[in-house]
Amino acid sequence: MSNVLIAILLLMALGVGGIWLQIFLSRKESKWAGLILPIITFGISLIFVMNVAFINDIGTVIVTIVSALLLGNIPTAVFLVIYAVCRGRRKKQRDLDKMSVQDLE
Repeated sequence: MSNVLIAILLLMALGVGGIWLQIFLSRKESKWAGLILPIITFGISLIFVMNVAFINDIGTVIVTIVSALLLGNIPTAVFLVIYAVCRGRRKKQRDLDKMSVQDLE
């Protein structure tokens, strides 16, 4: 196998593992557990922005910073969508449970 194929497989495994971990954490009782990965990926994206080298042309610096923010926050957005979906389902189930208890009374 070539090194490129191994690198691609490793990145895919990390992506699938990250998504699985986010789903697992988002289903926890504490709402803060599901926000761990989005906060980490947002911090990493800020580190990317801080690593932008000084370029004499201000327009190039702005374009570089904006593109670094947009590309660096793609995982953050994915993790936040997963969090919102899992928490929405949890809230819906909790409301259904409350209605069931009220119907029994």
